[in-house]
Amino acid sequence: MGGALPETVDFFSRYRCKLHFVDLFDELPRLAEPALAQDKPLAQHFRELMRIQAGVQFDLCLFWDLFNFLRLDAVAALLNALEPHLHGDTRAHCFAVHSLKTDQSGMVYGIREVDQINLRPRPAMLPGYSPHNQGQLERVLGRFSVTRSVLLAQSRLELLLSANRQT
Repeated sequence: MGGALPETVDFFSRYRCKLHFVDLFDELPRLAEPALAQDKPLAQHFRELMRIQAGVQFDLCLFWDLFNFLRLDAVAALLNALEPHLHGDTRAHCFAVHSLKTDQSGMVYGIREVDQINLRPRPAMLPGYSPHNQGQLERVLGRFSVTRSVLLAQSRLELLLSANRQT
């Protein structure tokens, strides 16, 4: 989730894969509007924004710090919209916070190498920053469960997620 940064595209060009970039960060002001939830289910808004073709299955979802800018019900709705595109081996990554008092990072993330994430400053701070800690996120992750969490500097968390197999 986010823009197609050159280093991320370069990294994945080494592999035989298809990339889907959906920059929901540009939609944050609209997603926060109370009226938006009244005209149709929020998950439907996410499905329309993402425009993922039927049958597409994701092996990896990079949420970066998007969850820190969505209400918990919106996180749940986003994951509900992604549900048809997950399989039992889908993995995901996101950044959360350990403390709800953590300041907005103001960073854009990209992948440089297998073990290296590239950080660059956002041109402007994003609206709607209301971070969630790991416990709050775990309650709305749907099929995803946290398989690993790493405490980073400035009370930030890096979370690795796995989609649970459907029974």
